[in-house]
Amino acid sequence: MNFQSILEETKAFLDHLGLDEEPFGVYYDDTKPEKAFGPKPGVPISREMEDQGQVDMQDVFKTFSCVIGNIWLARKKHGAAYISSEEYGCPGGVFYCSMMKPNLRFIEHYVTTGFEGTPIHGERYLPSPESMRTFLNKVDPRKAPAKYCIFKPLSLFSDGQEPEFVIFFARPEVLSGLFTHTMFTTGDVDSVASPFGAGCTNIISWPLFYKEQGKEKAVLGGFDPSARKYLKTDELTFTVPLSLYQKMLKALPDSMFNVGNDWKVVRKKVDRSAKVWGEMD
Repeated sequence: MNFQSILEETKAFLDHLGLDEEPFGVYYDDTKPEKAFGPKPGVPISREMEDQGQVDMQDVFKTFSCVIGNIWLARKKHGAAYISSEEYGCPGGVFYCSMMKPNLRFIEHYVTTGFEGTPIHGERYLPSPESMRTFLNKVDPRKAPAKYCIFKPLSLFSDGQEPEFVIFFARPEVLSGLFTHTMFTTGDVDSVASPFGAGCTNIISWPLFYKEQGKEKAVLGGFDPSARKYLKTDELTFTVPLSLYQKMLKALPDSMFNVGNDWKVVRKKVDRSAKVWGEMD
């Protein structure tokens, strides 16, 4: 299936779902798109520098910029968002997007119980630095194949470009369609995973994790409290590898979207939801 066909069939898929926002694709490239949203260059960081006491986290956070936050801007402006090892914005995001390995030890404390005797009490998303370390060692994103990790709407991909993963932003009624159609396409009742992670972990790190294992899995995310400010109310993320997305598009004619009446009932609820949120005339 060529990419132009993917774009055309995506329009039909979105119509079935009742979703008026096209999905984003994520890819790696050495060229940053023009007018893209991303972090400013930050001070150099690495585990080695951290171990030697050469990383001042106050300086690091002066240029803080969330991956999901920049994608939010790109969604509103129909543009691209990016992150790189120099323009990293977030000491967690730079690891999750494959731009820096290993992770800073700071993150292991910041996301959990903080630092005793300091004002940093931690986010309390996991119970201990050890549990966070176990998570980081498991997700372990590969080394980035290019300078930039880039997120942009599928329609902005040019000739020769292909996304590695396709990311939907949707509320539960639409998600029920994405979830069920993934099951119909794969025949695998475990084909959707929703492991713990930051907002960017579940749209890039975990999808990479399953891909590296040779598994075609969709990843449901957006539960990270820190990233919720950059998502619509009730909205979550749903990410699939391009290979699985192509199969999902191919399976549309025989799916519940075209056969039976159950989805028609849900589709009406999708429209009601859009009206409630002022997203439909």
